[in-house]
Amino acid sequence: MLEIHGPFLRPEELFPTAGPEVGARIEELVPNSLCPTSGKLILPIQGFLLKSPSHNILVDSCVGNHKTHPDDPEWHGRSDTRFLSALAAAGLTTADVDYVLCTHLHADHIGWNTRLQDGRWVPTFANAQYLMPRADEELQRGRDSDTYKESILPVIEAGQTELVLEGHRLGDCITLIPTPGHTPGHVSVRIESGGKTALITGDALHTTAQCQHPEWHFKYDHDAESAVTSRISLLEQAAESGCLVLGHHFALPSLGRVSAAGNAFKWEDLD
Repeated sequence: MLEIHGPFLRPEELFPTAGPEVGARIEELVPNSLCPTSGKLILPIQGFLLKSPSHNILVDSCVGNHKTHPDDPEWHGRSDTRFLSALAAAGLTTADVDYVLCTHLHADHIGWNTRLQDGRWVPTFANAQYLMPRADEELQRGRDSDTYKESILPVIEAGQTELVLEGHRLGDCITLIPTPGHTPGHVSVRIESGGKTALITGDALHTTAQCQHPEWHFKYDHDAESAVTSRISLLEQAAESGCLVLGHHFALPSLGRVSAAGNAFKWEDLD
C-alpha cells in the first residue's frame, strides 16, 4: 500500500560510513534508484496488507495526513487519499482492519495509526488492535514528541494498544522477529502459510544495496552497530530459507529473494 514515492535524501547523508562513492555504488546495484535531478535516493513509503481467512493485518501505516513535521515539508500537514484508496482497492474499509502491526514507531511507519476528527486524534482503524514494540513505546513516551502525541498516545488512550516483545506471535502464521538497532524494539515480520515463508524487513534495511553492504550505517539508526548485527542475521535467515522478502523502502516492486554471495548477499527482484 504505497503512500509516497519520491526523492528523500542524498546517499552520502543517509549512509554516512559508506564513503563518498556510495551514490554510484547504489546506482550500480539498484539502477534508477537515484533522482537524476537532485541525486537523492528515491525511497517508497508504504505499508503491507496481509489477508488471512480470519484477519486483515496492516503492517505499518506510513506518514498519514495532517501530521506535524516542520522539518520535512513533504510530510508536514499532508492531505492525500492515496493510502486509503489503496486500502479500498484491496476491498477493505478502515473498519475491516483487525490488527495494525508496527515494526517500529518512527513517524513514516505509524502516521495512519490515527486521523484528525473534529480537532481530535482518533484511531483510524476503530476495530483494530495495534501491536507496538514495548521498547519503542517507552522511548517515544520519554521524548513526548508530536509523533507520540498524534500517532501513538491516542491509540493507547482508546484502549486499542498491545505492547509486545520480540517473538510475539499473531495466530499460527505470523511471528515478530527481533531486529533491534534502527530502534530499540524494532521487529521484522515472518509469515508462514501453506508451507511457504515470507519476511517483511521493516527498517532493518532501507535499500537492497545493503544486501551487498550490510555494514553500512543508516543516518537514523538508534544503535548503528546493533542494526548491522540484526541486518546480517535477517539476511542469513532469508538466504538460508530462500523465502520471499518484502522491504518497506526497497525500490519498487519491493519484492524479491536473497542469496549468499561470498561474505555478503545478493538481491534478486521478483516482478
